[in-house]
Amino acid sequence: MVKLEVDGGGESALVEDRSSDGVYHKPLSCFGCGIGWFSFLLGFAFPPLWYYATVLYFGNYVKDPRERPDLAASAIAALISSVVLVFLLASLFC
Repeated sequence: MVKLEVDGGGESALVEDRSSDGVYHKPLSCFGCGIGWFSFLLGFAFPPLWYYATVLYFGNYVKDPRERPDLAASAIAALISSVVLVFLLASLFC
């Protein structure tokens, strides 16, 4: 889409509209919620998915900037589950 912009001095110029370039109009992978939220939600049933998303987060696997917070949430969940696991194992064996 192209817009016509008119200055106060009577000059006009064609300006390309960047808001409709379609970058964020594509649905995300994994049923539209993105790989980060998909692994975050399924991580409650299968926690290694949180570690998979952590590797993707720190490995800079970002095809779409909308995926970054999702992968960060999975990395935080992996950190919390690791700390809980260490405390449980320490209380069991010590």
